[in-house]
Amino acid sequence: MRINHETTINHSRRQFLASCAAGGLLATGLTGPVSAGERPGKLTGDWIDAHVHVWTPDTDAYPLARGFLAENMMPPRFTPGQLFDHCRPHGVGRIVLIQMSFYGFDNSYMLDMMRRHRGVFGGVAVIDEQDEASRTMVRLARRGVRGFRIRPGEMEPGSWLDRAPMHAMWKTGAKEGLAMCHLVNPEYLPEMDRMCEKHPDTPVVIDHFARIGIDGQVGKEDLDNLCGLARHKNVSVKVSAYYALGKKAAPYLDLLPMIRRLLDSYGPERLMWASDGPFQVVAGHEYGPSIDLIKEKADFLSTGDREWLLTKTAEKIFYS
Repeated sequence: MRINHETTINHSRRQFLASCAAGGLLATGLTGPVSAGERPGKLTGDWIDAHVHVWTPDTDAYPLARGFLAENMMPPRFTPGQLFDHCRPHGVGRIVLIQMSFYGFDNSYMLDMMRRHRGVFGGVAVIDEQDEASRTMVRLARRGVRGFRIRPGEMEPGSWLDRAPMHAMWKTGAKEGLAMCHLVNPEYLPEMDRMCEKHPDTPVVIDHFARIGIDGQVGKEDLDNLCGLARHKNVSVKVSAYYALGKKAAPYLDLLPMIRRLLDSYGPERLMWASDGPFQVVAGHEYGPSIDLIKEKADFLSTGDREWLLTKTAEKIFYS
């Protein structure tokens, strides 16, 4: 029986975040008042965190999408100020924001934070593929959005990407230099391979190693398929979400062989580090060990490799 990893990871997030909230274990600052870091300002540091979600408890100004309730927001808030408290000490100066599912297709909060902290935040939006998606992509690109999150939902592998709305988005991505950012499980990788054949000029980003290792095991066939996508020159991979993969425990050294295999396949120019905050800073996990895996623990990385994984790759795709 096919495991629905999207349901699994979402359930896992809800479960451990709820447990943390009940036990008072959420990371310092996640449930506190809005800090001074909310004010506009440039962070110090050179690194880029290529994947973070932010949200606010102010549901009057930023209403939740249909089907979401305030109690679904766990932790109750994760604002830029709280994010800065975690990333600033580790030299992270820019962050790519990923539209949070709580808000559906309304990207207002993300866009407002990008405007308020101009130059700090890049953006990956979520849009309705059935509603003039190409026009929406161009309009959002004018506001600094450089990527669009796509995911299969309940669609089975083989039935998701090869559809007219998706082809339209991929064509616009190629024309405008906008990335298709995939939140997928490994069984969707062969379908992505076929789509990349049809749209070789479209920038493609694969989130969180394509969730290889979510069940605790790094499957050889899955990793082979992910590495096989490296033959498409515009495909990049986020090495991220360590809290959810493999042994799911710091210092995350068990993930190093997978990172090294990806380095051999893609080169450093098409890999980027990301934390997947706030999920990386709850339930006993911390921000530091995530970035330190690349900065210090991966001894097979050269100084130049680290510059690509921690800055240049994300800069090229999300800040150009």
